[in-house]
Amino acid sequence: MATLKDVEIEEKLIDKPFNLPDEIPFRPNPNAPSWSSLEAVAVWIASVLLIVLVPMVFLLPYLALQNPPITEGSQLSEFVKSDPIAIILQVVAILPAHLLMLLLAYMVVTRVRKHSFRKSLGWETGGFAWWYYGIILGSFFVIAAVVGNFFPEQENELIRILQSSRAALYIVAFIATITAPMVEEVIYRGVLYSAFQSRFGVPAAFLLVTFLFSLVHVPQYYPSFSTIFLLTMLSLTLTAVRVLSGNLLPCIILHTIFNGLQSVLLILEPYLKTTPATENLSIIVRSLN
Repeated sequence: MATLKDVEIEEKLIDKPFNLPDEIPFRPNPNAPSWSSLEAVAVWIASVLLIVLVPMVFLLPYLALQNPPITEGSQLSEFVKSDPIAIILQVVAILPAHLLMLLLAYMVVTRVRKHSFRKSLGWETGGFAWWYYGIILGSFFVIAAVVGNFFPEQENELIRILQSSRAALYIVAFIATITAPMVEEVIYRGVLYSAFQSRFGVPAAFLLVTFLFSLVHVPQYYPSFSTIFLLTMLSLTLTAVRVLSGNLLPCIILHTIFNGLQSVLLILEPYLKTTPATENLSIIVRSLN
């Protein structure tokens, strides 16, 4: 005859077969993100707005000090593109913009500090050996040399900034090496790609992320179509690394090496003997920055 205790045990087994826990803990996975594709797009839009708006905020006090004041739109546009101090202020403003972008991505990826940021994005090599970086870098610079030889770089926004002053060049080199690779990879190959591949599949995610990365850089390099082509090739390469490795870390490392080499060459360019080879090298360096 079943006792009251036996009945209670049987009811517990029926409610919880095999003694399963109440809730299976979430395990962060870069290919199974906790954020949606809509959230990823919102982060991307916010990142674009920050890059546009933060430099404007930095410029306002300097513009207010101008005597006589700048009132016409065309005059203002020319001033912010030609005045060395205005250019430096806009470049410096990229640093806080990058920090805000990284903070926003961190809050979305971790679900406000509930999950691991690194595990959610993929902070492992994913079998990506060190010599892979050398092969990719060498191949890319060969392609850039060929493109730069047949389709010379045209005047663009980045060249204007680099030529405005040595201070602007140094700041651009610092940002391109220290903050840009991390922030851009977290946004594009991290937040966007993870959400897109989970929602739409790998091929669609590959194309979308490559396109969006290239798209936001077009204003900086237009009308230099050879530079835009090389930037698209860079985006294809970095996204392919994300697909093959299943992790974000190799993309960050590769992007940092790319930008670091370019920054060193840009700084050294005035001290190099001017020859057809070095002129072509400078074009390659600027086009990849």
